Amino acid sequence: MNDEAATDAEPPGRGSDFLQLDAAAVPAAGKADWLAGRLRQAIADGRLTVGSRLPSTRLLATELGLSRGVITEAYRRLAEDGHVEGRRRGGTVVVAVPRPAPRAPAHRPHRAPRSLFTEPASDVFDALRAAPARVDFTPGRPDLAVFPRTAWLRAERAVLAELSADTLGYGDPRGALPLRRAVADWLARGRGIRVTPDELIVVSGTAQALTLVHPVLHSDGIDAVAVEDPGSLGARQHLHHGRLATPPVPVDADGVRVDALRATGAGAVLLTPAHQFPMGVVTSGERRRALQRWAQEGGLILEDDYDAEHRYDRPPVPALRALLADRVCYLGSVSKLLAPALRIGWMVPPPRHREALTDAKRFTDLGNPVLPQLVLARLMESGDLERHLRMLRARHRRRRDAMIAAVAAHLPDAVVHGAAAGLHLTVTYRADVPDTDLAAAALARGVKCQPLSWHRQLPGRPGLVLGYSATPPGVIADGVAVLGRALRELSA
Repeated sequence: MNDEAATDAEPPGRGSDFLQLDAAAVPAAGKADWLAGRLRQAIADGRLTVGSRLPSTRLLATELGLSRGVITEAYRRLAEDGHVEGRRRGGTVVVAVPRPAPRAPAHRPHRAPRSLFTEPASDVFDALRAAPARVDFTPGRPDLAVFPRTAWLRAERAVLAELSADTLGYGDPRGALPLRRAVADWLARGRGIRVTPDELIVVSGTAQALTLVHPVLHSDGIDAVAVEDPGSLGARQHLHHGRLATPPVPVDADGVRVDALRATGAGAVLLTPAHQFPMGVVTSGERRRALQRWAQEGGLILEDDYDAEHRYDRPPVPALRALLADRVCYLGSVSKLLAPALRIGWMVPPPRHREALTDAKRFTDLGNPVLPQLVLARLMESGDLERHLRMLRARHRRRRDAMIAAVAAHLPDAVVHGAAAGLHLTVTYRADVPDTDLAAAALARGVKCQPLSWHRQLPGRPGLVLGYSATPPGVIADGVAVLGRALRELSA
């Protein structure tokens, strides 16, 4: 950790009295585990508050008779968990409190109405969010406990210190120019998309982007947007709200089947090619070329790049927008990277739709709030957002691994899909048990997840979509064990 510059100005009480740590209590093995656990507990119970500075590694190593490597490793683990942050001359500072592990309820488990799963209405996600649960495997749910509060506050203070009065007036409906510049740089480096700030429109997430697209499609004579199958129920609901049909197109190991896409006759298609939701497939090179031919014949691709930054076991793949600028409307956001509540995303429309979509944004809300845009731009420019992403990747990889191990132990006949990237994985199973019944039984036992059939329009093997990013490894193991018991009971 970057704490050595603060060595000469240690706060009082930061030596051997720090948390009453006793050198005699240090175990013979697992020293870093011991120290990280003591510090994590102190943060959780309030002895170390947010903003507190830890001792330098040199001082604590001397006082406890340990190597600096042990202290550094303990601090590193806390940093990867998002609880502390190294700040050059500022030392290592506490930035987030661990969430306590959920406790089993004292009352009778919640009984979920089966209709919640078998008859998914437009408000089904709201209903599922409101349902109580000890373990929440909702896919796409980021770990909000590690939102970079300190970095955000630092960036916000810097923005406010430099902000001109004119900036607080009505701005460009396309979004604040500093954010459009920062996003253009982010997309060039991370997604291979080369655009100018003038080609970007800042929106309130992918949901608003789809809503803005609806009338533009209708004006082009398009009344149907083909969708992947399985594919996102939520996205399908947004398209239906815009009076657009959603003919299903099967997905296989190479991505969406372009022959089936042609057969729908749809003039547009909504795709998640970097990490297909929910199966996790990466669209192959051959399929990309076939999509390119389909689009060049007049089709429009809506590319939802919802979690492309979160990858663990494979190199990045370029966005379709990088290969086919004239026929792809690219959609992205920070909902999975920072927090959905920020309501900040972006779209890169094809040139022929840019003016119409800018007008749609103007007449919808005159543009997003400016201050959060400027703060996000500062996070991107300073490198804080990339540092946060690196921390998330290490954290999510551990949780992903914990879920794969738990599935192997408790659902041994299940097949895991899409584990190389993202914030969720999907499991399919052979048992003759509807996944809606399994999801309802799991929720009745305190475990929340989504049945795979929610995201299907075509018949297919039953399964569950399981988010892991917001759940500690031990809780993941407990939750998957509940799923295994529920499936065995339903199969009996």
